[in-house]
Amino acid sequence: MAKKTTRGGISIELEHIFPIIKKWLYSEKEIFIREIVSNACDAITKLRRLISLGQAKDINLENARINVILDTKLSTITVTDTGIGMTKEELEKYICQIALSGALDFIQKYEGSESDSQNNGIIGHFGLGFYSSFMVSDKVEIITKSYTGSKCVKWTCTDDGDYEIEEDYVDKDNLIGDFGTAVIMHINDEGKEFMSSYKLKDILHKYCAFMPEEIYFIDVEEDSKKASEDDKKDENEPKKSEPINDTHPLWLKNPSDCTEEEYKDFYRKVFNDWKDPLFHIHIKADYPLNFKGILYFPRIGSEFDRLEGQVKLYYNQVFVADNIKEVIPEYLLLLKGVLDCPELPLNVSRSYLQNSGYVSKISAHITKKVADKLNSMFSQDRSNYESIWKDLKAFVEYGCMRDNKFYERVKDIILLEQTDGTFKTIKEYLDSAKETNDKKIYYTTDPEAQSKYIQMYKDAGINIAVLDKIIDTQFINVIEQENNDIHFARIDAEVADVLKADGEVNEITAVADLFKKVVNDKLKVTFDRLKDATVPAILNVSEETRRMNDMMKMYKMDGLPTEENLIVNLSSPLVDKMNGLLESEPEKAETLARQIYMLASIAQRPLTAEELVKYLEDNYKILEML
Repeated sequence: MAKKTTRGGISIELEHIFPIIKKWLYSEKEIFIREIVSNACDAITKLRRLISLGQAKDINLENARINVILDTKLSTITVTDTGIGMTKEELEKYICQIALSGALDFIQKYEGSESDSQNNGIIGHFGLGFYSSFMVSDKVEIITKSYTGSKCVKWTCTDDGDYEIEEDYVDKDNLIGDFGTAVIMHINDEGKEFMSSYKLKDILHKYCAFMPEEIYFIDVEEDSKKASEDDKKDENEPKKSEPINDTHPLWLKNPSDCTEEEYKDFYRKVFNDWKDPLFHIHIKADYPLNFKGILYFPRIGSEFDRLEGQVKLYYNQVFVADNIKEVIPEYLLLLKGVLDCPELPLNVSRSYLQNSGYVSKISAHITKKVADKLNSMFSQDRSNYESIWKDLKAFVEYGCMRDNKFYERVKDIILLEQTDGTFKTIKEYLDSAKETNDKKIYYTTDPEAQSKYIQMYKDAGINIAVLDKIIDTQFINVIEQENNDIHFARIDAEVADVLKADGEVNEITAVADLFKKVVNDKLKVTFDRLKDATVPAILNVSEETRRMNDMMKMYKMDGLPTEENLIVNLSSPLVDKMNGLLESEPEKAETLARQIYMLASIAQRPLTAEELVKYLEDNYKILEML
């Protein structure tokens, strides 16, 4: 017996789907402005295309514009354009049927295929954008007239989905001229926040600042006040209004046509940063990627400014989002800039981006361009590169920690700042250290507190690198992992052989016991003979233990117990004196031992509150002895 099969299409009743569209179409209600203005922009773009194809004749678009009109008395926001307009049949086809894209229909008819759409500048590829207006409106009206000369049509729809179409409509308010479209949104209670002139202009600047057609903002109430004031002043020529957007943003131009001052002006305008950027990277990628943009390295005012980067993502000059990590590598989010990716849809979703080969290629291309720029600066103008290294350092280090490919590209231009203010690459440092500290890089995390150590190493002919930021400790782990024969050691982690003097080294048990008595019996005490006889003792802490504790502090975890090693200098006359006082004046010997330990500690770490009190008491005693 044959199986019975039934086929059909899923039907959706408008009254059921409309509430869902109103509430869930976009996560942010303010996006309705972007969608409606983008549609208006598309209408003008389509008409320009038809003119270029000879399909529309005797039409002048020199004064093409989009108006965004706020009328607080009527509680309406109106968007008008001088674009292609619609006939009654087109209105029914593209507006009365949810998710039927007029942009897609136009592309397929006049551009050949949807795949060519990134080259035509048309923004909308989906039919839902218009319905975002109902997220903030209880009624929406469309007044439209096609460029073909057909009669004006008015479409009215309430938030329950019921609509009516009025043919041969008379546009008494002259919202549109010979052709074009006006969308009138009657704002509901949930959208009252958008009745603010400041709020509306802020949203327009956010989403529409670089759309390709001129956009003018009109506040009816504000303009009527200005008109009244102008009448009183008897001004013959009222001031000409200016568009709120830049229709030809800098990233669309050829880098060779842009001046340094233009790049700086664009940076200040977009990011409101009064500090000039360090430099920029202008990206113009064609086939097969097809995206453009400008990335800026901001000038850092403090260590914490590094967390305030901002990369704006655009789609055909329409703002989409800030700092989408799937498009921008995470460590590049510390930068500022704009990227225009015309192959990304306006309604980008995180899941789409995570699985997009196009997106991953963009990310890889950006990484390469940044590395190429840094290498170019290093090779062509090293002195300038060195002058901004402190601002670049955290970014480069973080990038190397997050991306091995990036590390491979920049490893030869990583600089180490020296305590004398000069800079060396890692290779240059190691080449100069072959005779004294082969394959080992000595560094300081606090040049002032560790100044005595620095002097000792300097006297021995050893350069000291300055690694004084939290990220540095993690970064040197990367260097060591990638180069097994290179090792970093803080200057207080060990006693370098070049610091040691010739002579016999014997352990003096009584001196070791004395230090344990005045400090604690767990203190590790060893003896050595140093070239610098003015230093009675130095305090060392294991490099591995200290690095581990630094990392645990970053994660707000309790550190490991720190084992201090007090190295007593047998070359010091003070040690001999202390040893001589052990039997004759044991109290003085104890005071002296405690002072020597405290001085060694100060050069290595801050004293505890208890240690500081005792240290001051001992100092007062010593002053009394003088």
